[in-house]
Amino acid sequence: MVLLSRMADALWYPWLLGLFLVVGLIYSFGSGFFQLFEIPLWWHTTVGSLLHRQRNQEKGLSPFQALATALASTMGTGSIAGVAAALTLGGPGAVFWMWVSAFLGMMTGCGEKLLAVKYQRLTPEGLRGGPMYYLRDGLHAPLLAACFCLACLPATLAGGNLVQSSSISSSLEAAFGLPRLPVGIVTALLAGLAMAGGLGRVAAVSSALVPIMAVLYLGSGGLVLLVHREKLPGALALICSCALSPSAALGGGAGWTVAAAVRYGVARGVFTNEAGLGTSAIAHGAAQTDCPARQGMWGIFEVFVSTPLVCTVTALAILVSGAWDPSASLTGAPLTTAAFGSALGPAGEGVVALSLLLFAFSSILGWSCYGEQCLSFLLGENLLPTARRLYRTLFLACVLAGAVWDAAGLWQLVDLCNALMALPNLTALLFLAPQALRDLALWSSRENPLSKRKKWKKPIDSRSKCAYHKDRKRALAQDRRSDTL
Repeated sequence: MVLLSRMADALWYPWLLGLFLVVGLIYSFGSGFFQLFEIPLWWHTTVGSLLHRQRNQEKGLSPFQALATALASTMGTGSIAGVAAALTLGGPGAVFWMWVSAFLGMMTGCGEKLLAVKYQRLTPEGLRGGPMYYLRDGLHAPLLAACFCLACLPATLAGGNLVQSSSISSSLEAAFGLPRLPVGIVTALLAGLAMAGGLGRVAAVSSALVPIMAVLYLGSGGLVLLVHREKLPGALALICSCALSPSAALGGGAGWTVAAAVRYGVARGVFTNEAGLGTSAIAHGAAQTDCPARQGMWGIFEVFVSTPLVCTVTALAILVSGAWDPSASLTGAPLTTAAFGSALGPAGEGVVALSLLLFAFSSILGWSCYGEQCLSFLLGENLLPTARRLYRTLFLACVLAGAVWDAAGLWQLVDLCNALMALPNLTALLFLAPQALRDLALWSSRENPLSKRKKWKKPIDSRSKCAYHKDRKRALAQDRRSDTL
């Protein structure tokens, strides 16, 4: 694990951290900071659309189902245990850099989802898209597409499975005294039932689970902040002061540095919202929508929910509750549990345990789909049935293994896999930025013709909803072949 940690650190700091921020800045500046100045537009496109009845999708998922599937994987243990670990390893300043990465990541996520739909392909199983498709067909780099898939597969077994299963069993054991092995067996059985139905069933389960777990956790976290509301200004001041000078803010005894705050803040932010990794774009690539840019709005909303909302509630609850102590060894999920318990008592501890269970289980389902999509891309339809059976068997075996094994040491492997996925994906986002920003500008000028930014007032062909629509129908109709390398 020491070797994995050194390799992950060598990739993450400063190279990948800088690349994440650079890509986010390019998309933010290139769009005129769309995530900030066009809040009414992307909010209306996402939350506003939920008020209207959505038609049945014949070839793919609805935009909301794609969002729910992506959120199911992003809102895993990183939202509860990962944030607490970031506070321990990087200090309160890590939260500030988590916010920075999320703000820029909103536009990175928008670009990913836009490109995932732009280069999606119609397969015998429905619409499919993601980084491997825009790497191959957009960037014309099939080798990088294969590298992304090969890095994603172990990530689905480690961060998307072993870590999540371990969190489920340990939280239920601590809260209710349930033995770990039976918990693992039940988790594996439920996951297997959902996986047997493919992406459609996983999306249906995710659509039901995500709203429930988000309301439960955010509502309980809001109560914790309400109980300790007088400490909120101090917690916010501590986060900001530690972001740039941890030693000065904490008296010099904690041993944190700005580099540690940036490293763990950005890394945990990326793990919780996946903007720049490309994994959540796989779920959005299966969405059936009239325009790629419209799905990009869901990418902005996804990052907003996973980090500025959920992760901020976790971090502030820990800081205001008094449970956080720089000299103590309490970290991860137990630290979050102690924070909620300080305000809500045993009910708060139960909420964290239940939320961790729902977050982790939904994450297992989402990552299982990512693994199968990568296998499909690498092997094609001919070898897929056999490979899928083997992958599902291995995946469910990892669910059992994670339940009885302490997987805390796997965070280094997770960081390494994330880095190896992010490198090709961020490369594609850099080179395809002109395409993505052009499509976003054209769609925005149609949806919001009163925009004050003149560069977005370009005329658009009224016969098509997006710049690429002329060739899209023909490409999808003809692309019945296997998506192999």
